[in-house]
Amino acid sequence: MLSSRTRWERAPNRLSLALDARRRRGEEVVDLTVSNPTEVGLQAPAEVLSLLGDAGGAAYAPDPRGLLPAREAVAADFARRGHSVAPDRLVLCSSTSEAYAWLFKLLADPGDNVLVPRPSYPLFEFLADLESISVRHYPLVYDGAWHVDLAAVEEAIRPRTRAIVLVNPNNPTGSFVSRTEAGRLLGLCARRGLSLVSDEVFADFGFAPDPSRVTSFADDGAALAFSLGGLSKSCGLPQLKLGWIAVSGPAEQRAEALARLEIVADTYLSVATPVQRALPGILARLPDLQAPIAARVRRNRGALDERLSGSPATLLASDGGWTAVVQVPATLTEEERVLRLLERDGVLVHPGFFFDFAREAYLVLSLLPRPADFDRGAARVLADVL
Repeated sequence: MLSSRTRWERAPNRLSLALDARRRRGEEVVDLTVSNPTEVGLQAPAEVLSLLGDAGGAAYAPDPRGLLPAREAVAADFARRGHSVAPDRLVLCSSTSEAYAWLFKLLADPGDNVLVPRPSYPLFEFLADLESISVRHYPLVYDGAWHVDLAAVEEAIRPRTRAIVLVNPNNPTGSFVSRTEAGRLLGLCARRGLSLVSDEVFADFGFAPDPSRVTSFADDGAALAFSLGGLSKSCGLPQLKLGWIAVSGPAEQRAEALARLEIVADTYLSVATPVQRALPGILARLPDLQAPIAARVRRNRGALDERLSGSPATLLASDGGWTAVVQVPATLTEEERVLRLLERDGVLVHPGFFFDFAREAYLVLSLLPRPADFDRGAARVLADVL
């Protein structure tokens, strides 16, 4: 009587069981997986949240694409980053997850598939299942820096492939797409009749400027493309639930996609009026919202790099984002190591297989925790591999 789309494995894994048991006993857990800024002392100033009290939020006059002043504010933010995006090429939604759901509805029929990167955040399979489509993987490869395996992308395309998904910068590798890779991917999509979906939620958190990389696909190119962003990561405001989709590409394809996407958006009308009204004021404060997060990430990554120097563990190179990938000796399986770290040392980290790394052994650490917690947890991780 229930849909097969939601017939997921729900049994808790060994790590979840061990974590629950430790917390029930009231024992310390140094959480190096936390990805919520509001849990680690990075809350927005009260004056930002006060913007939600705009009296205009009491009225309801929805626009399927989002209120025009809100879209104009997003367009201005794209301009800040060097991209010309007209407000009528933007559609607001409640989150990046919802953006994916809408785009999978727009681009694919049941039984179709989309290509997604490996490693990457374990979300796409669930979103695809809910739209009755499937995912196929293409690899990111590491040789001292991360790269898209372009030959493998083309080999992964099948007759029912409809889109290539990028996470730029990737989570957890922190790697941006290079200009060369971007051009070849857009050309491939144009030749094969595919769309490109670029998740750019961490784009403002690059560690250093680099003209060789692409931070957005919002400029018109050879193929239909969708650039995703939102307040959750760009402003550290996951509680406000507002995201956006910028549509780019050849004019006819772009216009048809926008017309259909507007109907999808009109079906849901999911974005609350108060946050749309507040959006111009929030984005005007973007530098102040991002600075504490960027400083925390840089500080923790620097401390981790210094701590691991000369050890058997290696901090993999990264261009940005909120996570660090550490390669550790494969003397234990990832599952054995993360369980030992939790049960013996009280430290919670992600195993590489959580992000679908192709081989062992990797640990993935969030760079958001408070410095004292991060240093304490990182010291225990290092002690475990020595």
